[in-house]
Amino acid sequence: MPISPENKIRYPANWKEIVALVRARSGDKCEGSPLFPGCRAENKMPHPETGSIVVLTTGHLDHVPENCEMDNLRHWCQRCHLNYDKDHHAKTAYSTRMAAKNTGDLFSE
Repeated sequence: MPISPENKIRYPANWKEIVALVRARSGDKCEGSPLFPGCRAENKMPHPETGSIVVLTTGHLDHVPENCEMDNLRHWCQRCHLNYDKDHHAKTAYSTRMAAKNTGDLFSE
């Protein structure tokens, strides 16, 4: 996933070097984690399930960009990355909606 502009400052200056190390470890294939198996789809090849061209990204298991320890990073296809992040995204979206509601930033029906 691309890094959003507001989060760029949270990543270390050597992020590209870190990503290269993760890519080398993964063999340029989608990785798993202790509780989440990766699909092993190959970067820049058709995905075995979807047929779309795979673009691997580096994700944080703990969702904290500052934590760039190798055991916290995984190389994932978009499908696996989104699947891994779905609960985190749902919680974040809910928190954002509640904060907006409490500050009156949302239109009420």
